Amino acid sequence: MTYRPITDMWILARAKLNGGEKYYGAYLGGFPERARVLIGAGRDDAVLHICGGMARRYPYKGGFGVKDKTLDSNPACDPDYLQDVFEPWPRQPLTGGDWRYIICDPPYSPEDAENYPAGPSAYPRPNKIITHAFKHLEVGGKVGILHYMLPRCPKDGKFVAVVGVLCGFNNRIRCFSVFEKLNND
Repeated sequence: MTYRPITDMWILARAKLNGGEKYYGAYLGGFPERARVLIGAGRDDAVLHICGGMARRYPYKGGFGVKDKTLDSNPACDPDYLQDVFEPWPRQPLTGGDWRYIICDPPYSPEDAENYPAGPSAYPRPNKIITHAFKHLEVGGKVGILHYMLPRCPKDGKFVAVVGVLCGFNNRIRCFSVFEKLNND
């Protein structure tokens, strides 16, 4: 049997937070629910949201789980883990081990990074984020990244899926790419 990655297209609602507040970089309506399915995370599974300090304020059921955690460098987002994305990540609090599921939503370009306190000098490149995520991912775990670029699959991983993500006319398309860790090489 030939392995082929999943491909799809999602057209989603504009981003908003609880109470209708707007935040540059908030999850699009319907994104985290679909992302959880694609990485294999159930509602009760813990997901680490990288560059996702505002993820807990996502307004719809099913997008942010009760065991999910956020990691962000912006203190105004009140993340669970306030740190740079390239410092060592905390262990999964329920097991004390590596993470099984990770969703990354970094700034998509140095220009987009200008909208965040860290600025463009701290722009986290997608290939580097995926490589770093694999250091904190358990074997068989999956990481997904929402970005303008489709990152390379790490050598110890498998490319699982890529989905085009739009939120209407006059918006750039992003892709949500998913990778699975195969071994600890």
